Amino acid sequence: MSRPVAMSATLAADADLARRRAAGEQVISMASGEIGLPVLPSLRARLAHSAGSTSYGPVEGSAALRSAAAGYWSRRGLDTDPDLVVAGPGSKPLLFALLLAIGGDVVVPVPGWVSYPSQAVLAGVRPLPVPVAPGSGGVPDPDLLREAVLTARAAGQNPRAVVVTVPDNPSGTVASELTVRRLAAVARELDLVIVSDEIYCDLVFAGSAVSPARAAPERTVVTTGLTKNLAVGGWRTGVARLPSSDLGRALHSRLVSVASQIWSSTPAPVQAAAAYAFDEPSEVLERVAASRRLHETVAAAVASQFVAAGALLAPVRATCYLYPDFEPLRSQLAQVHSVHGCEHLAAWFSRAGIGLLAGSAFGEEAEVLRVRASTSHLYGSSDSERLAALESADPLWLPWIRAAVDRIGSVLSGLTA
Repeated sequence: MSRPVAMSATLAADADLARRRAAGEQVISMASGEIGLPVLPSLRARLAHSAGSTSYGPVEGSAALRSAAAGYWSRRGLDTDPDLVVAGPGSKPLLFALLLAIGGDVVVPVPGWVSYPSQAVLAGVRPLPVPVAPGSGGVPDPDLLREAVLTARAAGQNPRAVVVTVPDNPSGTVASELTVRRLAAVARELDLVIVSDEIYCDLVFAGSAVSPARAAPERTVVTTGLTKNLAVGGWRTGVARLPSSDLGRALHSRLVSVASQIWSSTPAPVQAAAAYAFDEPSEVLERVAASRRLHETVAAAVASQFVAAGALLAPVRATCYLYPDFEPLRSQLAQVHSVHGCEHLAAWFSRAGIGLLAGSAFGEEAEVLRVRASTSHLYGSSDSERLAALESADPLWLPWIRAAVDRIGSVLSGLTA
């Protein structure tokens, strides 16, 4: 019998919060990372214009989309051959298909995105959890990575890939260039394929994240999509960049074969809209920049509430995620609230009307006191409110955002008083 796979923690939490709201409860959703922003009108128009495109199309994606994605990466310093780009119905299916195409066990970061270990199990391989280095969320500590892989191989296992997230979910941090280069050196030494999930790369507040594809171009696969930077998660589109090497070309062939048996082709209208987005006309760049400013402003305000309550929190440098650690308050939380671990802590917040995720959803041990909070649902309950948040010079003074931030602060006061 196959190993059981649980429902995605983020999607399960979203479903629970939706049921509670439907029942009339006043709850703040901070569980999932869906970006609550309206679709860019010109992007909507491209999708509608292509609604008549009903053919399957090439498995690897249309020539227009692959060329646009290649240009997108090339503008970021990663020269890309369009023939080594593969499109899929979201970066999540692409990541799963890559595990199938690579084969062998896979190293995953801890903490790391909720689906990495489950996808490995679904692919019939072992997830090999390795802790991240302090302040370098998303990238397993290179020294611990080497040790874990060598130990696993000595025990007869077959780790062949390492998955990283640059920038990171759940911590909102960005691994340093030094950490990325050390990762690349270890991957080369141990002949590991690096799968770099860069879905958040356009949401770095200042500067940019360093892709492992710069340090280990011959063995790094990069994936991204439009789910986060342009908030079109429901459209399901993603792209993978395969390395220009013998390894990359062989992996490309296997990936396309796997894709042909799973999704056949990405929906044609979505590909047309994605090609337009990846070409990055001025209105797309302006929307992404506005989203980035909004994420930074609101995340900083909520982060200050957690810090004021006594939680430890690494500076958030990207995305809309916070990963506070309540360890300094362990004794008080146990005595006053009977909170002894992250799942107790998440349950306490849920009873207080705030939905977030326990650190155990990201591979942490249950006794840690870390939770992940996402600010992406705080921007408004309607498109008009969300658009106002995007366009505001100071979104924190919009009544609905101010009320949400204040309520989070009030709940935290109740936790730590």
